[in-house]
Amino acid sequence: MSGAGSPELDVDGTGLRIVIVAGLWHDEITNGLIAGATRTLEASGAEFSLVRVPGSFELPVVAKAALDAGADAVVALGVIIRGGTPHFEYVSAAATDGLTRVALDTGRPVGFGVLTLDDEQQGLDRAGLAGSKEDKGREAAEAALATARVLRRVWGGRNA
Repeated sequence: MSGAGSPELDVDGTGLRIVIVAGLWHDEITNGLIAGATRTLEASGAEFSLVRVPGSFELPVVAKAALDAGADAVVALGVIIRGGTPHFEYVSAAATDGLTRVALDTGRPVGFGVLTLDDEQQGLDRAGLAGSKEDKGREAAEAALATARVLRRVWGGRNA
């Protein structure tokens, strides 16, 4: 969603309950993602909370629990940096597939802010920190808010 051609989104969070679910790995990058999501949700007027999980692999199960508990949307934030083993591919696929399944199974949005990176610098460039080129935490929060708004229109103002 960054750069030229990015859409103008309805990010009014009035009346929405959002849960940020964030991994604990790669603190500097993850904390930047959380800060960007938090700023966006505060500005939107949404009610929100933060839950931390051990890593990106654990994001789907906690995202589903938050949505099952009544959240209107989840913002999932994590950092996975490629290493020398296939572990990167497995964790990246599990987090992506799991969060997609959560969104489809619950019918509620999951803002996807899981960075899959070749190196730490790519994460620093996308974390919304001073000097970063992008703010993927903000973008994930905006996507969750905008999709929750669309779903409210589709449902006629009621929650499914």
